[in-house]
Amino acid sequence: MSLEIQENVPLAPHTTLGVGGAARFFARVTSEKDVVSALEFAVAKGVAVFVLGGGSNLLVSDDGFPGLVIHIALRGISAQGETITAAAGEDWDSFVEHMVQQDLGGVECLSGIPGFVGGTPVQNVGAYGQEVADTIISVRCLDRHTRGFVELSSEECKFTYRTSIFNSEMRDRYIVLGVTFSLEKGGEPKVFYKDLVEHFDGRHPTLIEVREAVLKIRRSKSMVMDPTDPNSRSAGSFFKNPIVERTRLGELEDKFGRVPFFEYGDRVKIPAAWLIEHAGFCKGYKLGRAGTSSNHSLALINRNGATAKDLIALKDKIQAGVREKYGIELIPEPVFLGF
Repeated sequence: MSLEIQENVPLAPHTTLGVGGAARFFARVTSEKDVVSALEFAVAKGVAVFVLGGGSNLLVSDDGFPGLVIHIALRGISAQGETITAAAGEDWDSFVEHMVQQDLGGVECLSGIPGFVGGTPVQNVGAYGQEVADTIISVRCLDRHTRGFVELSSEECKFTYRTSIFNSEMRDRYIVLGVTFSLEKGGEPKVFYKDLVEHFDGRHPTLIEVREAVLKIRRSKSMVMDPTDPNSRSAGSFFKNPIVERTRLGELEDKFGRVPFFEYGDRVKIPAAWLIEHAGFCKGYKLGRAGTSSNHSLALINRNGATAKDLIALKDKIQAGVREKYGIELIPEPVFLGF
């Protein structure tokens, strides 16, 4: 059966923000062979390609995308002891839940994050003191230059904070097909993040208890997708936490008093949410049909029929406010498609 190529497919329903126009061409791929066929179609048509997973970290232009969107739907999970391989189209949170139930530690703090497995190495997904880079052994990809399949080691992926080769210098070269993780049977849960430390108050929780705590905390911030919660109609954290030199932190504290931060090697991370709120954008801030979540100022939400233009206007206003007050440039996390 040949690969079906659809035309003029609305992309908004495929994103957690629920905004954006249509894709000129759209292909749902369920096998590696399908991925190759889709690329061959794009080359024959002379159009650009965008690879879509769960749509949880994506803002689509109101004008849509004039090329081919390849929607990854590869499924399957296999295990060899503590080495687990998951196809790129597997739901990430379901994967985490399954690992925790198998008493495999290493991803428990990444519970509740929307999207697919294939998206996690792209931006080195992290939360509550864990990153996928901590456990990734290798990433299976299709090399768009050679049309061959490759296994990239964790080192070759060049993981840093919210960054990898997949969203930086080789953004358009590889399509992620699967990810192999090294987890730890009966592993000690990671209770490092302030919210988790306070939640357990000195107790030593199980992996399941850490997952449940993370989900509870994320739900309180509307950071778990819930059709009944309008605050969850977002792309998650819209801005990265800025990383600055310690001297810069000192300058800020001299001017503004105590500034919260997290250790990050020889530098520090300043919470973007703190900067946003102290620049005058409180939780629940509204700008037309867009706004910030009333439970988390770092999440920009589609309040009621927002367009991509509405969200960009809010993004620009927040960036300008933080830049003017603190001299810090907030960097967006989501991918911007069709702009």
